[in-house]
Amino acid sequence: MWGDDRLCYGGDYNPEQWPPSVWTQDVALMRRARVNLVTVGVFAWSRLEPAPGRYTFDWLDQVLDLLHSGGIRVALATPTASPPPWFSTAHPGALPVTAEGVRLHHGSRDTYCAAAPAYRAAARRIAATLADRYAHHPAVALWRVHNEYGTTCHCDHTARAFRRWLAVRHGDLDTLNDAWATSFWSQHYSDWTQISTPRATQYLANPGQLLDFRRFWSDTLLAAYTEQRDLLRAANPTIPITTNYVLGDWVPVDHARWATEVDLVAVDHYPSAVDVGAEEQTAFVGDLARGWARHAAARHAPTSGASTSGAPTSAAPTSATAGGDDPADQAPVRRGAPEATWLLMETAAHQIHTTGRSHTKEPGRMLRHSLAHVARGSHGAMFFQWRAPTGGAERFHSALVPHAGPDTRIFRETVELGAALHRLNEVRGTVEASVALAVDAASGWALRHPGLPADRLDHHAEATAAHRGLWQAGYGCDMVVPGDPLDGYRLLVLPALYLVDDATADWVREHVHRGGHLLATYLSGVADEHARVRLGGYPGALRDVLGVWAEEFHPLADGEQLTLSAGGTGRIWAETLRLAGADVVSGYVGGVLDGMPAVTRHRYGAGTTWYLSTRPDDETYRWLLSAAARAAGVPPVCPAAPEGVEAVRRRDGDRSWLFLLNHTHREQRVGTRGEELLTGTTVDDAVFLRPGGVAVLREHPD
Repeated sequence: MWGDDRLCYGGDYNPEQWPPSVWTQDVALMRRARVNLVTVGVFAWSRLEPAPGRYTFDWLDQVLDLLHSGGIRVALATPTASPPPWFSTAHPGALPVTAEGVRLHHGSRDTYCAAAPAYRAAARRIAATLADRYAHHPAVALWRVHNEYGTTCHCDHTARAFRRWLAVRHGDLDTLNDAWATSFWSQHYSDWTQISTPRATQYLANPGQLLDFRRFWSDTLLAAYTEQRDLLRAANPTIPITTNYVLGDWVPVDHARWATEVDLVAVDHYPSAVDVGAEEQTAFVGDLARGWARHAAARHAPTSGASTSGAPTSAAPTSATAGGDDPADQAPVRRGAPEATWLLMETAAHQIHTTGRSHTKEPGRMLRHSLAHVARGSHGAMFFQWRAPTGGAERFHSALVPHAGPDTRIFRETVELGAALHRLNEVRGTVEASVALAVDAASGWALRHPGLPADRLDHHAEATAAHRGLWQAGYGCDMVVPGDPLDGYRLLVLPALYLVDDATADWVREHVHRGGHLLATYLSGVADEHARVRLGGYPGALRDVLGVWAEEFHPLADGEQLTLSAGGTGRIWAETLRLAGADVVSGYVGGVLDGMPAVTRHRYGAGTTWYLSTRPDDETYRWLLSAAARAAGVPPVCPAAPEGVEAVRRRDGDRSWLFLLNHTHREQRVGTRGEELLTGTTVDDAVFLRPGGVAVLREHPD
């Protein structure tokens, strides 16, 4: 934690929901559980400012002083994700409007338009007021701006801001018309005022417009963040500042680019699967968050973004981006967290909240999930929320202190986790990985647009499938953004990297030409940065390096599978693939593609490339990824780990720590040596993991 070496442990604390008598109980329970950091004030705007310009800080003063006296540090939040009722009443034009033109009303959270000047001004005022009062309070260790940026809008404020953003991005209408291919369907624009937000239309909307609208919202929300950040930083430059990333396809935020503007990457992760898929998702998000942190460290400054994102590269969003009156104009200085360190800011304690129901986590699963994040570089484990509320929309959301109180299994596991994290304070360093998996926000957005050959095309799903195969096979994996340095990575994986500009194509070619290996899936390199299809055959920009070209797509129906000659099946997609130097690894059997290549391998420069024209079943995908990794000289993290035991290694100089997580329902033996930190025992030969158990070993140098 900032100021010492402790891992962070705690979560969102909402004292405004409870009488002061409970506050004292909470601090005592936090000390018992070794909680050392809590987020305060994230949804407290109406309590902090009950009327315009009238502030009530006495209760927050008491809470911060009480927490400080208990040795608990605070991530003080700006409450701008939930404007108070008086704001919505005074500024109805700042309420969000849907793509169908319906204006939403107050009564939930996120009832604002981030492009509305009135909202931006009110957000700056409350942030500045908090900064003036608390920037030097001894309890404040971190500023958390807002909560889960992601709200969009289609109001007139947004339309005007969108036009200004487009003018900066494209320069003139001729360039915009070319990028959006507006000659199609007579959409050619002759005046900027003719352009609005992509509202609901009679039929398919323009894909270039939809893609740019996502980019615009990423920049607009970033401008809203940096405005508050700069006010907080001016009040006390020593306190690190962040915002918590929310994950999901609906979020119009390029988190990799945002990572250069925060002092610490912080993510909220709520698994959606209840089986072992929850563990797979936990590993994926941990690697993803660490990848964003590494991306920021590699850039050193916010002037560089992902080459395929197409986002403006100014140090801060320009006035064309901002919806308020005072856009941020200061380049931030990164401080606070070391390279590739990030923080799990929110997760659910004892439940997995899925659509339609909540699944109660089995005993030990909260510990296992939390340590899986720490293994992947998280600076601790934080939860939403500390104490379960008695009312409100999320009254049944899980918490570290449940409705039944501290005499429960849940709170006993809360105490157990605090003790475990305390024993792991020595763990630090980088995560061992020689495989890089490329993720790109813009490719994900582009594949969600209408008019594609199938409606199940998903960059995130393809990245997840590739990561799952590597995870099951025991390989360490770093997420990278196109353009990131690839030194030290033997294998690069491109999962449906749909948008590839010329710089990204050169980035791939250079990696392979110098001896790196590559595995690319279908839909990679098909379009340029404006989502315009590259001519000459798919996969467009990557045909030469892969040694193949496809002349036809064959999207598969739900449940349809194609047999592969080397074993296994393919689903979702297939192609009429032509060889241009590559060799066949596996072909299609039966049907119109009988005898045609399905998976190929090609020598390019000093390296080797693999191409998958279909999505293999999980077992086949795992085999292919393992074959590519072996060919690249990449070993598993812990070859002794049996199937179902996850292994992650962190290194710091000549020291290393091995995390072993048993995701099976039976005891597992792993041959290893070292000091097991959770139990304080010495392991001379092998460690035995109980079902669902975890071990963390300080490895012996030999």
